[in-house]
Amino acid sequence: MTQATLDDLRRLAEEVRNWGRWGADDQIGTLNLIGPQELAGAMALGPKGKVIPLGAPIHADGLWDANTFRRNPIHVFTVNGGDWDGIGEALADWPDAPTSDKAIFGATAASSTRFADDVVIMGLQTSTQWDALSHAWYDGLLYNGVPANRVTTRGSTHADITQILQKGVAGRGVLIDVAGHRGVPHLPANEPIFAEELDRVAAAQGVAVRPGDILLVRTGWWSTWTPGGDGPAWRNGCPGLHWTAARWLREKDVAAVASDNLAVEVRAADVAGATLPLHMLALRDMGLTLGELWDFEALARDCTEDGVYEMFVAAPPLRVPGAVGSAITPIAIK
Repeated sequence: MTQATLDDLRRLAEEVRNWGRWGADDQIGTLNLIGPQELAGAMALGPKGKVIPLGAPIHADGLWDANTFRRNPIHVFTVNGGDWDGIGEALADWPDAPTSDKAIFGATAASSTRFADDVVIMGLQTSTQWDALSHAWYDGLLYNGVPANRVTTRGSTHADITQILQKGVAGRGVLIDVAGHRGVPHLPANEPIFAEELDRVAAAQGVAVRPGDILLVRTGWWSTWTPGGDGPAWRNGCPGLHWTAARWLREKDVAAVASDNLAVEVRAADVAGATLPLHMLALRDMGLTLGELWDFEALARDCTEDGVYEMFVAAPPLRVPGAVGSAITPIAIK
């Protein structure tokens, strides 16, 4: 296959671009497609009341290593069961203990109540996540033509993750189980998924992709990860959507796309000069929110059993002003 150029990418960008579609000040892009009617319809898709979690575990045995700009989460306890033995004496002998700590622990130690507290230190994009529209750009411009210098070390002042909280994000989810349709546990490493295959899988599953849908693309790649495994090899081998699928996503008016891989798109990009071409088209040109590192294994099994590939999906981000992404724990309700 001949490698595409940045000019090819820019031509497709002109086709799919949504700048100004929802106004010059818009900061949520295609999530505008989830209106009250779409949300109300999606909420009726959980007749069994079955909840299926779609988030990956948050722990130190994750995909990241000490040689990357991201790190695995760190989970530590600030108070545990052993801290309560002799706590009264310990506080009395600790002259520099904060007054508030002495008051809290002193009062609690005098009663039968005990508690534990813990802390997670993590990057906002080291586990299951949404990318904000300010997460990626090219040619010095963010979504809706806003200068990229709006993203600073103090945070993003345009299209940060809190903008999408007005949508939740929640709506009709549609699972496109590419691996299941092919009859394999997972796609081969660096396998691209083209628009034509998305149509074939949807038709075989008997589900239509509608405007405002949250598209869930299963490659099965998440199932190949084991805690403590080879993170770089896993990350660099991800199959996923080909960048030209942006045209299909625009034609379908999808509201958001999530996948069970590192970046939604295939890691082996074939555009000279662009590492993540679909990110460039989706986030910067289309205003299309991307979800990464979702776990679809339990959902895929359930959909295979009952033949229903649509469901209500809720995945609100953390309210972190200025953030360009957020860890999430999405759920599907069927």
